[in-house]
Amino acid sequence: MLEANQIVAEVLSLLQGVVEPGITTFELDRIAEDLCLKRKAKPAFKGYRGFPGCLCVSLNEEVVHGIPSRKRKLAKGDIVSIDFGVCFKGFFGDSAITLPVNGIASDKKKLLQVTENSLLLAIDQVRIGNRISDISKAVQGYVEGHGFSVVRQFVGHGIGTSLHEGPEIPNYVQKDRSPRIVAGMVLAIEPMVNMGTHKVSVLKDGWTVITADKMCSAHFEHSVAATLDGPLVLSSRENFEAIKK
Repeated sequence: MLEANQIVAEVLSLLQGVVEPGITTFELDRIAEDLCLKRKAKPAFKGYRGFPGCLCVSLNEEVVHGIPSRKRKLAKGDIVSIDFGVCFKGFFGDSAITLPVNGIASDKKKLLQVTENSLLLAIDQVRIGNRISDISKAVQGYVEGHGFSVVRQFVGHGIGTSLHEGPEIPNYVQKDRSPRIVAGMVLAIEPMVNMGTHKVSVLKDGWTVITADKMCSAHFEHSVAATLDGPLVLSSRENFEAIKK
């Protein structure tokens, strides 16, 4: 799973370097697929329940599941969420990042910072004996404390030999008692944070999720293993070069 997730990390790091005004979301998709195939991995999203792309590329008010398009170009001031997954040697990796396109407004900067920070706080809760609700509480408390909202219709998930496994990992606290975290669990934790309302809707394409009030949304995700030594971020973008060597 570390190998699979480090391929994801490498792809996202490459995309981080090519995001600029004028590039199409389809071009980003092609770049991702080329590197994925070079690493002898299979894009996890392409064909999944009929999804047409390798990447989910979501701009501004799009929360998740944006479809890559030759017609959709990034523009200065946009924020773009890129979600990518692979299957490698029978195991899955999954991670996401939201990037600024050149200079962005201060409120968008804050949204990105709060969303990423909420992920880091969530990761710190991946400790044996904790519950999934500890992750949810960490995200919701931090995000709402900064005046934003967490999406409730879509959640994180377990990951392993399937892309989506139990348990579900909501970014808000639910009433029901949640599972305990045990050694060996791998969790794809993915805060989806909106500037305005938490409510969302799905476009006519059947995939693209947008905020109900058309305000911006950000999405960060890591696949994290619960170990005896604490959380291990398998999709860390800081480690892939060392691992490749």
